[in-house]
Amino acid sequence: MRNHPKYRWGILVFIAFTLALVITGPGSSLAVLFDEIGRDLNLSLVQIGMIWGSGSLLAIFSGSLAGALIDRFGPKRVLIAGILLLGTANAVRALAQDFPALLFIVLMAGGVVPMVSTSGFKISGIWFHKQLGTANSVVSMGMAGGMVLGSLLGASVLSPALGGWRNTMLFFGGLAALITVPWILINPLPEQSAAGGKPAAVPMRQALAHIFRQKSLWLLGLAYLGVGACQQGISGYLALYLRSIGWPGARADAAVSLIYVASLLLILPIGFLSDRLPSRKTILLATLALMAAGSGWLPAAQGWAVWAAVVLAGMTRDGTMSVLLTVTIDDENVGPTYAGTATGFAMTFFFIGGLISPPLGNMLAGIAPGAPFVFWSAAAGLGFVSLLLARSSRISAAGAAVPARR
Repeated sequence: MRNHPKYRWGILVFIAFTLALVITGPGSSLAVLFDEIGRDLNLSLVQIGMIWGSGSLLAIFSGSLAGALIDRFGPKRVLIAGILLLGTANAVRALAQDFPALLFIVLMAGGVVPMVSTSGFKISGIWFHKQLGTANSVVSMGMAGGMVLGSLLGASVLSPALGGWRNTMLFFGGLAALITVPWILINPLPEQSAAGGKPAAVPMRQALAHIFRQKSLWLLGLAYLGVGACQQGISGYLALYLRSIGWPGARADAAVSLIYVASLLLILPIGFLSDRLPSRKTILLATLALMAAGSGWLPAAQGWAVWAAVVLAGMTRDGTMSVLLTVTIDDENVGPTYAGTATGFAMTFFFIGGLISPPLGNMLAGIAPGAPFVFWSAAAGLGFVSLLLARSSRISAAGAAVPARR
């Protein structure tokens, strides 16, 4: 039964559904609830930026560790543990009474995120090694869908209906607890993997040492860093920026949702195309250029042009990440055996970008309200330059190894 073609697609869709409800839905709802949370806890703009970015701090250290745990003990166990821990952290946010408490809780929650996300991409890689670009795009679509719903419904629907932001956080914690039940009951791996034909379990120290020696991964990490900085900075600041220039709250929240909607619509085409081009590098350079251009346009845009800049900045965000994850796993020195560790290592750079970007960008708002967007555009530009310098098999399409050029 587990080897039936429909089963693997069902598992893939459920992974996407899980990541949406456990990670991105609660995360994007927090961004649009900052106006309410800020009033309740008397937070400054810089403090909001620190909270938004703090979710990435522990993930910097836990990303590689989570990947090594997955390669050692299997993705199902780590996934279930991660969902329970992250759901608990989401719910505990409701108890925060001041800035330090909320900062600490968000910090702890961020450290657990790689356990869930990396497990999902590991399972996807086991099932869809020959269609990895498309499969990772489906998972990314689920994550983007969670961002759309969280940003669209968090402040406008859930908070009023549930009685405030605190009850909204409790609601997301309850969802996470419920979604662990089917994961306990199902086996998400192919039958041959469950029976002993799975990639050999690698000792954690060996896996980490092997991945750390891959020089090309360090260079690719700069692309992750640039994307993470641009994505996290804009999504946490955009609604506050638009409100500050006179936009109504619902309209500002809709602009944040538009980022995720535009991204959602292009994830699958970008991933599908990356599986068919001779080089994934071509499409990655194009998507990063569009991200940088849209981000840089935002501070100068007026009226309808704001919507156009939002679309341009956001339409390639998740598609870019799905292709980056694909080329990470596709590397001839990674493969299914080290997929979890390599993904966790690469995502560490993404979390570094997400950590430093919001507070640094928000501080620039004191110079001019639109200045943070210029900073985040430059971050995407860093990712573009790092890919220009990349010379590895990871940039090839469809898993075909292309020797590194010296």
